[in-house]
Amino acid sequence: MTTMPQATAASSDQALWGKVLTLHAHVERQLTQALQRKHGIGLSEFRALECLVQAKDSELRMQDLADKVGLGQSSVTRLVGRLFSAGFAFRDTCPDDKRGVYAVITDEGRQRYTDARGTYSEVLSSALNTAGATAHLAGTVQALRSAS
Repeated sequence: MTTMPQATAASSDQALWGKVLTLHAHVERQLTQALQRKHGIGLSEFRALECLVQAKDSELRMQDLADKVGLGQSSVTRLVGRLFSAGFAFRDTCPDDKRGVYAVITDEGRQRYTDARGTYSEVLSSALNTAGATAHLAGTVQALRSAS
């Protein structure tokens, strides 16, 4: 039967995806806790600041920022609102298209990102090392690390 190998592949894919999700949840939890505790920002705020730091002219259209951080339009609007309240970013209108709104990082936002970047890197490596030391996730971590 040709359906048997497909069923086995689907089951294998589901098991693999389950491991990726477990690893993702473990790493995200560690990153969230460390960034909040040490720098007073959430993981989404850190990622948004990172995107803005790396962007040309340190600004991105709101929709582009939403796409980069994996959020919907309303969620990124709230995210940029939090960044604005903290003094890390502000909204600006596009000079060519008044409907276009940009998120722009401030000097304070750039500094907070710079301060948090080391924590992010350290915690990410530590979380992957911890997960990689477990029998259940060792192969997944090894595969991800060898793919880069």
